[in-house]
Formats: sequence, structure tokens, C-alpha cells
Amino acid sequence: MKYRTLGKTGLKASEIAFGAEWFVERPYEDVEKIVRHCENNGINFLDCWMSEPTVRTNLGKAINDTRDKWIIQGHIGATWQNNQYVRTREMDKVKEAFEDFMERFQIDTLDFGMVHYVDELDDYNHIMNGEFMEYVLELKENGTIEHIGLSTHNTDIALLAAKHPEIELIMFSINPAYDMFPPTEVIEDYSNDEKYTDLAGLDPRRAELYQLCEDNEIPITVMKGYASGRLFNENDSPFGVALTPVQCIHYALSQKGVASIFVGVNNTEELDAALEYETASESEKEYKDILANAPNHSFEGKCMYCGHCAPCTSGIDVGMVIKLYDLAVIHDEVPQSVQEHYNNLTYDATDCIACGECEDRCPFNVKIVDIMLDAQDLLN
Repeated sequence: MKYRTLGKTGLKASEIAFGAEWFVERPYEDVEKIVRHCENNGINFLDCWMSEPTVRTNLGKAINDTRDKWIIQGHIGATWQNNQYVRTREMDKVKEAFEDFMERFQIDTLDFGMVHYVDELDDYNHIMNGEFMEYVLELKENGTIEHIGLSTHNTDIALLAAKHPEIELIMFSINPAYDMFPPTEVIEDYSNDEKYTDLAGLDPRRAELYQLCEDNEIPITVMKGYASGRLFNENDSPFGVALTPVQCIHYALSQKGVASIFVGVNNTEELDAALEYETASESEKEYKDILANAPNHSFEGKCMYCGHCAPCTSGIDVGMVIKLYDLAVIHDEVPQSVQEHYNNLTYDATDCIACGECEDRCPFNVKIVDIMLDAQDLLN
């Protein structure tokens, strides 16, 4: 197992982590078995948003003797009401649910207190400017939580969170299908086949988010890395092709700013399918050729910033130049931060000699030379 540092916290988390959500109405023995399997294979990072009481109790019991080996993400705002999960901002229910989480996990301190599931701008502003955040900061001040994180599926919310001084980690949904989507407040869009039209390539706002998190040392922990399993079946996949767990994991872990991916599993066999990533060959990890030739929503002609174009004859970081161009062109005016990044490049688009060697190596058939000319016009 490989480990990555979680931003400025200094904590080192396994790059494959345990998303503990599929153990409702399962006996304790099942939970203990999966926890031991995680530990035996080097997994030391756990996320539990599920508010169902028995899940919390069983997980707490399973890790009780090995608590010091685990980094835990626990969610604030995920409650259990009338025998069902409810996301809420009602503070009496928020506090009751969080206290229940700590009691059932049998812990005094939580590594990451996660502001739970913020996908709407009004909700974000209400949280950050109200008693919800006051409560979270109070928990941190008294040592109940060590660090503050936030979970979202909305790129715009994640970008705001990455700039917020109190947010130290972002949990975000990343996979090749979701990465085509512009920001949305409606999570159901991601599973609506009718929404997968006129989409191609990595959405520039997502590229901006990943780079910002890398620059600001705000680690991203990945959820929905398998798109709820849709990517494993060509009939369900919006691309019309299937990917393996290893390929999905590699896609997520290859993005800037990403520290770890939480895999949701029902049993040790499904966990083993994810753990195969750690010993997989480069050819087994390779997803780019599959996406480049997908019959539906191909990434054909769209830069994925994958680096296959390197090395450049003139020393240009081609992927970075194209990324900065993509980020600049979606705005009415070039953002100062983008221009500054571009100005600090050792070699920029003006150094391109149009030899075309990069295009020969690109699996997505991107017209790189043309983009270099456009980048010159816009950024130089």
C-alpha cells in the first residue's frame, strides 16, 4: 500500500481507503471481517457518513483496539430520523447525531469532522456564516475534532471550500463520467443519461479545482470513484465501454490534489478487486485508450492533461499550457492567477516549433499545435 500526505495536516493516509457505507443490516461479524481485511492490507483511512446507528456501533467496536492505526472522516449533518437517513442543518439534530457518532465509535477525538453534503450555494453560505460553522469551530477548539473538511459533488462549492481558511480537506466525487460535467446543484444529473449530451473532455472548472487544491495543499478525498458501479458495465456506462476498478482508481489518483479514494465494498472480494491496483501493471491501469475510443461521449480531441505528449522538443509542459488556456478561455477576461501561472512557465506557447511530435503521441488526437497558437494569442 502506498500512502499520501493529507495536505498540511501531516497525516499519511492509504491511497485506497475504506468507504464504510454498505453495512446496513449486516451482522457485526461482517463488519469486523472487512475491517481486519483493510488493516491486513495497509488501509488506514475510513469514512463514515452513514447515520444508521448499528453501522456506527459495529464500526466503533471493530476498530476499538486498533483506533490509533486509523484516520477517520466523520460527517456532521448526517442524521438518523424515523429510521432513515436525513441530511439536516437543524442544530439540535446535528448535535445529537454527532454526539451519537462519537459515542458509538467510542472515540474522544475525530480526525476529520466533515461538513456533510453541501451542493447548493445558499446552503454553503448559510453553513459558513451561521451557527453550523460556529459549532464545528467549537468542536475543533475543544479538541473533539482535529481538522475540518467538507463533502460536495458541486465544483463551484468545492472551489469556494478550497479557498476557505478553515477547510483542510475536501471530499469530492471524481470519475471520468462526472469529470465531464459542469458545476451542478442537482446530484441526480450525474446518473441521468439524458444529461450526457454535448459533453466531451475534462470540464475546465474541475481542472481548476484540482490544480487549486494542489497549489493550496488542500487534499481531495474521492467518493463515487466507480460512478456507483455504472462504469463497470458497458450498457450502464455513459461512454458505452466498461472500465475496471483498477482503471477507475488510477483515474482518480492521477488527478492533481487527490490524496485518497474511498471505495465502497460489500465484502472482501470487492475490496480485493480495488487492492489489485497496488500491484497492477501500467497496462492494467491504462484507461486513456478506452476513453479515447469510446463510442459515446468520447474524449477524442480533448486534452486530459495526461502527459503522454511529453517530452516536448522545446521543453514545453504541453499539458500545463493547455490546462491554463482552457481555464482562461472560459472567462470573459483571463484570471490574474491563470496569467501569473502562465507567465512563470519556463517555456510557453511561443516556444512551440510546430514539429507535431506531441500530436503523434497523444491518445486523444488533440490538435496541440493549433492550441499552442491560440494560447499565444490569448496569453502572450
